[in-house]
This record gives sequence, structure tokens and C-alpha cells, in this order.
Amino acid sequence: MAHPGSGPSRRTFLIAGTAALAAGGLGGLALWGDGRTEDAKNAAPAIAGGFDIARPTRLWRPTALNDTTGPQSLAFDDVRRDVYAVQLAQGGLTLEDDEEEPVDADRRKRDGDLCVTRFSRSGERLGRMYLRGFGHGVSMGVEPRGDVVWLWVESRPKSGYGQAVARVRFADGAVLDGDDPAVRHHPIAPKGSTRVHPAVDMAGERLLVSYRHATGHGYTVHRLRDVVADDYTPVHRIARTPHLEDETFQGCALYGNHVYQLTGNPYSKADGRNPRDAGGNTFVSAVDVRTGTSAGRQLVTVDPGLRYREPEGIAVRLAPDPVLCMGFSVKAADRRELALYGFAPRT
Repeated sequence: MAHPGSGPSRRTFLIAGTAALAAGGLGGLALWGDGRTEDAKNAAPAIAGGFDIARPTRLWRPTALNDTTGPQSLAFDDVRRDVYAVQLAQGGLTLEDDEEEPVDADRRKRDGDLCVTRFSRSGERLGRMYLRGFGHGVSMGVEPRGDVVWLWVESRPKSGYGQAVARVRFADGAVLDGDDPAVRHHPIAPKGSTRVHPAVDMAGERLLVSYRHATGHGYTVHRLRDVVADDYTPVHRIARTPHLEDETFQGCALYGNHVYQLTGNPYSKADGRNPRDAGGNTFVSAVDVRTGTSAGRQLVTVDPGLRYREPEGIAVRLAPDPVLCMGFSVKAADRRELALYGFAPRT
């Protein structure tokens, strides 16, 4: 079912255009970061939904999050021009004085303890928050409202993955438990669903919910205001998602009439599933929310020399121009880091 909120509003484009002019009259894509490589500039278009996957721009070189574990997902606050990234809280970290001894990494993963890092767009760390007992952080959303930034995250985990979604206020330095009475859990996915993950489309004021069920993987799309009011009636439903049968799901995003989903694995040994010399198996796929059919699927070939190179997180940055962004988890000497890339709108 189509809905007036299924695409970006005229106001969104006016804001984006004004910001682009203010950024220097670029007349096209205005990005932060290192810019396109020569290979990307010369590549033929490869379209998924509304974006060209063949010509990425490197936004961040590998950048450290608050904890040493790898990134899981990311989202944008286009009002304050901030970036949020989620990771599993590291093992051996004491969060409060009432913990008698550090908690190991397996326990944190099983219980769904997350760390949220807030960055500037240039990659400077600005703050962090811990969410204990929420899930794996496969996908997330950011909803800026006045002076408050709301995070949409999975919640009520089972075996480390969420079965509901929650809307929590970001507070720098805070530690929030999933069983805190202040946390509202929304059982929004169809009954019996597992691995429930949210994403937010602020251009259309919508919430995307990814879930697994007995017949496969699906999505629902909801108005944000409806979910906040405990109305879980979807405006779109995709009962079975294309492209996910044999692939590892690494996140999703919603913009306009398309869901964008990220799949793939870290590099393996030469005889494994995903050897480096095969070019990786990271794909961005687009699905039409109105029909549930494929709207393009493209291999991501950027920076094949990254160490480990596991796809982690996908989101749309709205301002100054819409850009589809995705991350790779990269191995450093003593931690994992986030490398970030952007794909321009199709031309």
C-alpha cells in the first residue's frame, strides 16, 4: 500500500539543496572525506535502487570506536551532522562499581550488551552510551527531535538478538539496562519472529523493521508517530525478501521507495567461503517496498586490500545531499575499526 510518507518530502529536498549551496555551490554531491579514487571516477554505473554502487567515496579511513570490538551498524543525525555507531560492549569492561569482576566477551554477546559511540562527521569521537541487555545491534536508527536524540535499537534479546524494538534517549556517559522501567519495548514484528532490527527514515518519518520468521526474512514499514503511540499497523509489508537465502545479513536502511540491505562476510582463507583474491562477497541490494521485488543488486568492490573487511552497517545520510553509506569492520593491531563509504544518487 502506497503512503504519502513513502518518499522524501519537498521540504527535504529544499533543505538539502540549500545546504549544498552553502557548502560551496557544488551543484552535485557534497561529501566529507577523502574523495573518490580514480577507479571509482572511471567506473560504469551500477545501480541499486536510487544509488550508484560502482563509484563510492571514502568518507573515513579506518576509525576507532569507543570499545575495541567491531562495529555492527551506523546511523546519522542530519540535524546536528553527527554519526552514531553501535558495537558489542567489549569483554573485561567494568561498567559500574557493583560488578564484582569484569564480564567476559561471550557473556556480553549473549546478553546483548551494546556500546553506542557518537561521532562528528569528520570522525571525531564526541560521546558514548552503554545499552545493556538490548541485542546484537545489527541495525539501528536515529530520530532527532528538538534537543533530544532518540535511538531506535533492537531489544528484549533471545540468544543475543532482539525480539522487539525500543526507542531510547541518547545520554552521553550513561548506562541503561533493558529491564529499566523507563524503556518501552515495542513487539512490532509478526508473532514468532526472531532477529528483529530497526532502521529510521527521517525523510519519510518512517520506521523499517527487519525480522526472521518461519518462512524466511521479511520487512515491515511503519509511521514513526504510529509506533510511538503503540500502533503497529504497517504501511508496507514484504513477507519474503529477495537475495537473502544464502547470504549473511549485515543491516538495512529505508529511503524513498526502497529498502537497502547489506550482506557479506569477512575475508576467509584461500579455501574458504570468501577469499580475498575473489574480490569479496559484499553486496548492496535494493527492494521496492511497494511490491517486494528486487530493484538492483551490486557487488561492492571498494578497497579490496582492507584487512578482514567485514561489511557492517548501512544507512542513508540526508544532508547536504542523499548518500547511501556503508561500513566495513577492519582489523587493527589491538581492536576493530570502522571504515566508511558513501554512494551517490544515480544520475
